[in-house]
Amino acid sequence: MKIIELVLDEEQEDSGVEAISIVESPAIEEDFVALKKQDIKLAEVNKDKKLLMGALLVPNKPIFRKNEDDEYYIYFSKDTIRKASQLYLKNGNQNNSTLEHQHSLSGLTLVESWIVESETNDKSRLYNMNVPVGTWMGTVKVNNDDVWNEYVKTNKVKGFSIEGYFADKMERPKESIKEDMEADILLAKIESIVKGEKLIKNI
Repeated sequence: MKIIELVLDEEQEDSGVEAISIVESPAIEEDFVALKKQDIKLAEVNKDKKLLMGALLVPNKPIFRKNEDDEYYIYFSKDTIRKASQLYLKNGNQNNSTLEHQHSLSGLTLVESWIVESETNDKSRLYNMNVPVGTWMGTVKVNNDDVWNEYVKTNKVKGFSIEGYFADKMERPKESIKEDMEADILLAKIESIVKGEKLIKNI
């Protein structure tokens, strides 16, 4: 099965990530955590900050795709993810959000954005998110009570998914595929067969 690397097309003005979608089934298989204010006095009731933290893109993570003619996997390199994260903010897209890639949302803003640099010393580790080095992490402020109450608190959405335009890079030869990617792909196939899950169409 083909494995295709997606890269930024620097000659195209609209290349890169345009929006962040909150979804029920993120293709990168990394859920977000809803952050709450942690008061020093335990007797006080915690007040919601309405912040969502999660992985936006994970490097070398095989993502299954299917169209009418073909089945294949896509992935993003660490370098592409870093460039995409910077371009997203440079283009002022931090207020662009959607629900399940279908409905535009207002009141959601990316307020934190960083690349995981260490396996042990990273903010994501404080929230038990063991994402690999090179992952693009983000925190989104939800200033929309309807979205927070109807979708976040009820766990109807569980993670982030990006929307954007990337170019296909030449397919990597099978002999050059890393062993960990092969294991991830095999595991993903087995899990989808066992669970009978539907294939995810959006990134």
